Amino acid sequence: MQFYRRNLFPGGTYFFTVNLPDRSSRLLVDEITTLRASVAAVRQRLPFQIDAWVVLPDHMHCVWTLPLNDADYPARWRMIKARFSRHMPDLAPVSASRMSKGELGIWQRRYWEHTVREDRDFAAHVDYVHFNPVKHGYVVRVADWPYSTFHRYVASGTCPEDWGTEPVIKAAGERA
Repeated sequence: MQFYRRNLFPGGTYFFTVNLPDRSSRLLVDEITTLRASVAAVRQRLPFQIDAWVVLPDHMHCVWTLPLNDADYPARWRMIKARFSRHMPDLAPVSASRMSKGELGIWQRRYWEHTVREDRDFAAHVDYVHFNPVKHGYVVRVADWPYSTFHRYVASGTCPEDWGTEPVIKAAGERA
């Protein structure tokens, strides 16, 4: 059994990438209401601040900040994935390995996380999150993707609506 070391820092800010195993799936955007309800329910029980989030058809990226006395983002992801999965119809056969762990096979088992360490790192990851729909060719302008906290940044005056029409940092948060 592999042991995954996680950097658990109370009150930390983290960047995450969470994927579906079927990269051709549209499940996350087709079921955006269920995903949003799952996240909201978990935040009621285990609060966290959403600094940035984008949901694409088959994966999502987000930046969270946890409460000062709390470092348990793995529990939050377990709960979000489980709650979302329970509301999905049977989509595909489940392997014996997944069945023995109570998994439905909707999500990749692991996710990628990065501890955000400084303001510049935070800004690069937020930019990466918001630019991701353009990077993947879903839209030409960041503002045209509906499933993003980018719209919150525009509404607050933090970003202009035409942000991202010039090249931005694309490599933050993922391995090249």
